[in-house]
Amino acid sequence: MWVRIALVVFVLAWILGPSALRDTVPILLVFLVALGLEAHFFLGALRGEPARLPDRRPQEIDRERYGFDLEPLDEADGDEFADDDDGAPAEALDVSADEPPQRSLGTPLRRLALGLGVIAALGALAWYADSRSGWDSLSGDTRSAAVARFSHEASRIAGKPVSVRCDEARDYVGAVQHADGVAVVGGDLAILTPEICDDLYRLAFKGETTGRTGRAVAVLAHEAWHLRGVGDEGTAECYALQSGVALGERLGLSEGTARQLMRQQLTENALRGLDSLEYRVSSECRDGSRLDLDPGGTRFP
Repeated sequence: MWVRIALVVFVLAWILGPSALRDTVPILLVFLVALGLEAHFFLGALRGEPARLPDRRPQEIDRERYGFDLEPLDEADGDEFADDDDGAPAEALDVSADEPPQRSLGTPLRRLALGLGVIAALGALAWYADSRSGWDSLSGDTRSAAVARFSHEASRIAGKPVSVRCDEARDYVGAVQHADGVAVVGGDLAILTPEICDDLYRLAFKGETTGRTGRAVAVLAHEAWHLRGVGDEGTAECYALQSGVALGERLGLSEGTARQLMRQQLTENALRGLDSLEYRVSSECRDGSRLDLDPGGTRFP
């Protein structure tokens, strides 16, 4: 019961709470955990231990404290309890511990149905809230205007006309593909996740920032460098963090904020796990190195 209550509270907090929570915790992960818990509870109920009859005789501590003695009681009063009130032998009423009572599936199934019902209701609520927010909630005209702006900015970095597309169907990018963006090296099309597009839209059109704004700017710049012809992921990332300062400014950030966000991305790059080694920038990604796009400058990125 308490687990279900905690699940309800968390989902409501995810929907109504700060955007940082939605940015950090995918709601799908929450529901997968909830389904796992329900399956665990259900299987645990089916494998429940056989019911045990309580031992109502005086225990050791009772004998020590109150002086109970079982042997005289068994010898003297054994006949007194030989028959029950109806005259039936006591042996007929004995319930063997080796033969547990039949367990009904009704209660486990009802609990499972209740849990799945709660999960389904919360899922519908989360879907409804998500459909009224984020990239999918924008009108077609608004999304077209935003994509045109993203394409214009990517073209400035790529040095040629290129296009940006937001992958609403998640055919090419997203959690399954483990990528926020993708582009063919030297090509003319970059594909971004709806979340990245939404963060860029909120910055460029509404002046809003989220916990992923820096990441969104860096992803757009990164894919633009691929379109320019840079194939190495680490090099493209190093160039993107430098270009991201000017890109962030054009999208609405102050220079100081844009530079701070790109430096934060550079720090996070060094902390990435082994599964992201190809995206790690090299030691040459620093001020005055061969990867410095502004060797005469004093600030990096």
